Amino acid sequence: MQTWNDVIRLANHGAPEPPRRVEKTNEEWKKELTPQQYHVTREHGTERAFTGEYCEAHEAGLYACVCCGTPLYDSRTKFESGTGWPSFTQPVEENAIRYKKDTSYGMVRVEVLCNVCDAHQGHVFPDGPPPSGLRLCINSASIKLVTEKAPA
Repeated sequence: MQTWNDVIRLANHGAPEPPRRVEKTNEEWKKELTPQQYHVTREHGTERAFTGEYCEAHEAGLYACVCCGTPLYDSRTKFESGTGWPSFTQPVEENAIRYKKDTSYGMVRVEVLCNVCDAHQGHVFPDGPPPSGLRLCINSASIKLVTEKAPA
């Protein structure tokens, strides 16, 4: 389980190798994504609070990167943060996401990116629930829910 100390260490020293890499030109991304998805994931934008599709979603499944399909978050780690964005306590794997120091807008934050395609996801904060204490505050436009299949 990752903690805030792990996040800072990974932000300063880099993420573990991703399982694969997906790299495309801006024009290729623009053809595949909606304007909102492109703005959030490729231009490091943020959707307005309480407007995202997954803000209050409770379906079981995995949340994958909207750009490359890599599973990033498990619905079992999703919680109601009251912030207006989907919030998770952990990524599905340590190498699924990458943390990066973000000093934009006169603040110091830690940005969350897909480690496979570098898509901006959101930011992580040390004010989440136990046991990790993490709140990965993620834009709905950067993820898609892949529901779990019922056993046959």
